[in-house]
Amino acid sequence: MKHKNYTLITGGAGFIGSNYINLFVKDGNAHIVNLDLLTYAGDLDNLEVEDSENYTFVKGDIRDKILVKELFEKYRFTQVINFAAESHVDNSILNPEAFVETNVNGTYNLLQNAYTLWMNGPFELKEEFKDARFLHVSTDEVYGTLGAEGLFTEETAYAPNSPYSASKAASDFLVRSYFHTYGMPVLTTNCSNNYGPNQHDEKLIPTIIRTALKKDPIPIYGDGKNVRDWLYVTDHCKGINLVLKNGKFGETYNIGGRNERENIYIAQKISEILDELVPRNDGKSYSDLITFVKDRPGHDQRYAIDATKLEKELGWKADENFESGIVKTVQWYLQKYES
Repeated sequence: MKHKNYTLITGGAGFIGSNYINLFVKDGNAHIVNLDLLTYAGDLDNLEVEDSENYTFVKGDIRDKILVKELFEKYRFTQVINFAAESHVDNSILNPEAFVETNVNGTYNLLQNAYTLWMNGPFELKEEFKDARFLHVSTDEVYGTLGAEGLFTEETAYAPNSPYSASKAASDFLVRSYFHTYGMPVLTTNCSNNYGPNQHDEKLIPTIIRTALKKDPIPIYGDGKNVRDWLYVTDHCKGINLVLKNGKFGETYNIGGRNERENIYIAQKISEILDELVPRNDGKSYSDLITFVKDRPGHDQRYAIDATKLEKELGWKADENFESGIVKTVQWYLQKYES
């Protein structure tokens, strides 16, 4: 092995993982091994790694005990960033088992292999791995739902409401337990809704853009008043990297954009941008296509994150607000859908 530092990134062909790799593979500080099963949400076309000698792709499942053990033994990872997860709430309502399998059992498999490689026993890191760290990427949905006021902080009690968020909450607790029981160098980030390049077509913002361009009805759940705090994916990746480098082990860091918007506003704003960039031939606005559909079961009303801890302790600041980030996002999807 040429490099002495190897980083395992799981789910690196997915939305957030691919953006993270594209942003930091050029640093050359470590050799990145990207483990991804390439399910519907993963796509190697998301990655910009053609000329990178410090990058290796492995197709595989984080639940695969033999494969994961082999990778830890071969590369002797000093860092693990766990992006791999089933993450679509609607899918978790239809098939909860896949979420428990990947998000809970997969995370356990990674933790146990890291523990076995890095530690002689509880609270005893091997000298070779004294700088090791395991960062687990999670979601604000573990906190449940908010009323009209208030924000999720790192002290907010967990109250997951969907099989997806319950499986992520369980994985967060496993990560926490490896710190308190074994003294393992773990970190957790909980983020608000991400948007930007490489997001899967089924998610809200790509769905709005895609259906609008086809002149199909733009589906919005319920009355469109559900509120999400939107975080541009590059800002999220920079936050993750700060936590990885400077975060305090055993701690959780919330990453949020301070960009609360109702779903109906998102649809209207995207319609407005499309009206300007690719006006309809019939002279109508894309907003005429907005259609309210039956609400999702257990649909949380509002999420919003207080990112003060990350901002104050590690100096993070989002570069994009929603209005700047959404223009970049729409332009990226226009290129994708029109090419």
